[in-house]
Order: sequence, then structure tokens, then C-alpha cells
Amino acid sequence: MHRRIIAPGALAAATLLLAIPASAASYTPGAPGIGDPYYPSYGNGGYDVSHYDLRLRYQPKTDELQGTATVLARTTQDLSSFDLDFLLDVSEVRVNGTKASFTTSDQHELVITPKTPLAKGTPITVVVRYRGVPSTKSAYGFNAWHRTPDGAVAADEPEAAWWWFPSNDHPSDKATYDVSVAVPDGTQAISNGTLQSSGSKLGWTTYSWRQNKPQATYLATLAVGKFDITTNTSEGGVPVVNAYSRDLGDNDGAARASVERTGEVVDWLSGYFGPYPFSSAGGYVPNTTTGYALETQGRVYYSPKQFAKGTNTSVVVHELAHQWYGDDVSVKGWKDIWLNEGFATYAQWLWSEHEGEGTPQELADYVYASHPADDSFWTVKPGDPGPDDQFDGAVYDRGAAAIQALRNEVGDDAFFRILKGWPQAHAYGNASVADFEKYAEQVSGKPLAALFDTWLFQPSKPALSAARSLAKPGTAVARPKSWQKIKATHAAHGH
Repeated sequence: MHRRIIAPGALAAATLLLAIPASAASYTPGAPGIGDPYYPSYGNGGYDVSHYDLRLRYQPKTDELQGTATVLARTTQDLSSFDLDFLLDVSEVRVNGTKASFTTSDQHELVITPKTPLAKGTPITVVVRYRGVPSTKSAYGFNAWHRTPDGAVAADEPEAAWWWFPSNDHPSDKATYDVSVAVPDGTQAISNGTLQSSGSKLGWTTYSWRQNKPQATYLATLAVGKFDITTNTSEGGVPVVNAYSRDLGDNDGAARASVERTGEVVDWLSGYFGPYPFSSAGGYVPNTTTGYALETQGRVYYSPKQFAKGTNTSVVVHELAHQWYGDDVSVKGWKDIWLNEGFATYAQWLWSEHEGEGTPQELADYVYASHPADDSFWTVKPGDPGPDDQFDGAVYDRGAAAIQALRNEVGDDAFFRILKGWPQAHAYGNASVADFEKYAEQVSGKPLAALFDTWLFQPSKPALSAARSLAKPGTAVARPKSWQKIKATHAAHGH
């Protein structure tokens, strides 16, 4: 046996080498975008978020928001740095308890460099302390923070989070939420999920909300103001929380007469889509000047303008249908928007029949007959409309007509099994148009590629043969009674 003597200097060098990961060169920055071709800078690479804990304080008089966000995530690569999407002013960042360096940009990127690189698969806790005046911040020339006479609202698509919390802002990275908001006494704070507690101290009331099911960032909402809040439970056992600004004026009655039917509509939709997927339902109507409604998860945002001409239960149906199609099952990428808007519009068509104001077939016939072959309506491809046409009326109307064409092709039995089975097959996850086509073929036992291509991807008016019972070209079709209310839902909310 030969004993080898190692000099002290050599031993120290060997120890240092062991302390340095052999793969140190593999530690690279996370991508500043998640890879969505519609919005290349949205979302981020290198990690997956599981939970957001937001502790906020908001002063309506000055529009000043301050907060501490704790983001729980796990790395998906060896990370030297990573981004969060955010616009407000950051004072401190910690990663796993240790201060991290950071930089910010005007285009919603908060770049964080932890003191020690993070290996793939590492659980991380990111704490961000921040403050700012959201209404003074813009990106790409727009602002998604809506001031009201007595507060503010965060509700927009495809982005809204940047103005109130740091996030991985893309639907493919869903997470659960705790949102605690301190506001001046006499003011309420509304968010997603269920209210866990509320209490007043030193002139401030804190409202703590919890969303215990995965939620996309654009579906997270915050509303601060003076609200009249109603609570009840649907016949099916779903808790319902609705809120109305106290200064809605002439729109107040119509808003309440529509939104207070939430429990009834949830139970009715459950017959088509399966059990309601979240812990509570409801909506809120703040005094904003916007024109759209948005399917913010479990707590729908409605503009007062949706009720300017009277009751509009159809928009309630549309946004509640999204709780299954869009919120429970979210898009993999923004090109898959048809899975949200086509099916929510089709739910309105089913409601129209329920109310005796026109069947889905009559509405599909009307869409088909109303747009001649040379109408630009047919150049929009619902299955991949492009970012400029993501919320075009064709995505809604041609998209719903495509669903009626599917129903005609597979028959009612298979169609309604598809409609109900899809949310269960992809519950709390993400899916694409291609995934839906595959699922519809599995359930129906029929090849459907040609039908989907014709109705969703061709920039031209489908021939009669593709739709079977849809109206022949040139045929005059009476406008169903529900048409105007359905169309009113399509007010643009994207950028």
C-alpha cells in the first residue's frame, strides 16, 4: 500500500473545486418572455409559480398602492437570474430569505439576480416590496388600471397584473392566491375567491380573499370603492357574492336585475358543462367608463355600460360560461382564444333558446347569412386570429357557428358529452384548439380535421357542405330576438 501525502494548499484547492457545481456554466438567465408568439414579452421562462400572497394597502384619494408580494415557485432550469412582469416601483427583493439585486424597465420587466444561482427543481420564495401610483404607469402606450370616483379597478385582458402585483403574466402559469387589502374605513376591497376575514384597525379595514384553485394572472382582479354587497347561495349550493358601486345611477336597477341572476345561471350552465369548478361565484359592477365585461375568476367584472339599455342576462351567461371555458380550462397560448370566446358565445345561444328568443341553429344561420363571401368577417381565422384580431367579432360569432357546425356533424348525444366532458378532462389546466379537436374526435368517433380546418382556419366563407344545415348562400334569415344583447357582449377589452 502506498500513502500519498497531499500538500495543504492542494487540499484547499480541491475543497474549493468540490464547492463549485461542475455545471456552473449551465446557469443562465430565464427568458424575458414565456414564448407566446402573440405577445413575445409576456410571461417569463425558468420557473413555475404555485402561489401568490399579496399584502396590499391602497389609498383611493391619491391612487397610491403599496404592497408586499410573496411568490412561491419552482425553477425549471438552472437559473442565474429571472424576470417578473411588473411596473410599480420596487424597493427590495429577497430570494429564499436573502436580498437579491434587481433592475426594472419601463416595459414591465423586473429582472432579479439572486445572490446564489438556483439549480433546476429548486423551490423558491420571492418577496417583492413595492409602491407606486398605478394610474401613472403605462407600457406599450396603454394603462390597464381603471380609476373610479371612489377607488380603482384592475380588470383587463390579456394583461392587468403589472399594475398591482409582480407575476409570471401568462395563462399557462396558473397559481392559487391570497389577497389581503387594507383600505380606508368605509371603503371595500373586492377580489377573487372567498372572503376569509375583514377587520378594522386605526382607520383602515383589511379584507382578505382566497382563491384556492389555479388561476391565470389576467383573471386575478382587484376592486376598491364603496359597494353595496349582496350574498346568497344558488339552489345547487354555490355561494354567490355580488357587489355594486353605490353611484351607478340609472344603470343600477338593470345591473342588479341581471347580475343577481348569477346563481340561477350557474346552476343552469352546470347542466351543460358539469359542476361549477370554483368555491364561489358572483360579479361586481364598479362605476367605470369602460364598455366591456371580463370573466375574472369567480368574481366577474361588468362595466355599467353593459346595462345602459336595460337588463342584460346574456352577458352574465357569457362571462359565467367562461368559468368553465377559459378559467377552469385556460388557453395554452393566446392563439387558442376560440376555446374561450367561441364557447362562451355558444352558451349565450343556448340561453337564447332557453328564453325562447332564438335557437343556436337560427343564430348560426343568421351569422352565416349576414356576411357575404367577400366580407372581411370571413378572413379572420378563429382558430388562430392573430394578436390584432384576437377579440374580433368573428372569433365570437364565426367561432360559435363553428360549434354549431360541430354539433350538426356529430349529433346531439356526442356533442353534449363533449361540451360537459371537456372541462373535466382538463380541469384547472391548459389546453389548445388542437387538444379540443382530438378530444372531440375521441368522444364522437368521427374524423373532424376537415370541419375544424374549414370553420376555424380558412380565411374564407365555409361552403354549405361544411355546415350541413346552415342557411344557403343568399337566403334571407330573420334576426333572432336575442341578437343585439349577444352582440353587445363583444366590446373589445384587449390591447
